[in-house]
Amino acid sequence: MNTETKIEGFQIRKAQRGDIPTVLDFIKRLAEYEKLSHEVVATEEKLEKYLFGEEKVAEVVIGYYQEIPVGFALYFYNFSTFLAKPGIYLEDLYVLEEYRGKGFGKVLLAYLAKIAVEKDCGRLEWAVLDWNEPAIEFYKSLGTRIMKEWLVNRVAGDALSGLAAQF
Repeated sequence: MNTETKIEGFQIRKAQRGDIPTVLDFIKRLAEYEKLSHEVVATEEKLEKYLFGEEKVAEVVIGYYQEIPVGFALYFYNFSTFLAKPGIYLEDLYVLEEYRGKGFGKVLLAYLAKIAVEKDCGRLEWAVLDWNEPAIEFYKSLGTRIMKEWLVNRVAGDALSGLAAQF
């Protein structure tokens, strides 16, 4: 599905299996930008399984400018018990450095907001690293609210296995 945007020459397309190398490249570039490359264990095989296989749990859209992939958004659906509605959680948004400032990130977010509205979602949420001032200012310019009263919790690796073993 191709989606023309209000920026001439910029389109958003849902990722397909053949886009897996591009998605993995974006993930690695994002990790490098966030100084988290050491945490990337994603592989094309894992992306195939979880983005396109029977266990599909997330979706990806890619932004193309003049047919060049310049950014992506990876998201999945969650659920708000308080609203009793689904929501969209944006796991990653990334635009290549040389294409920033042209509105592509805003259009990718607007595209996800449109999906959320069409699916009667109550929220579109994501996290941002506390040191990433350019992203924080960008998000604030869109009218987002940084929810400092909520602290993200994460259990992974050995701690996740240990917790699961308590069941």
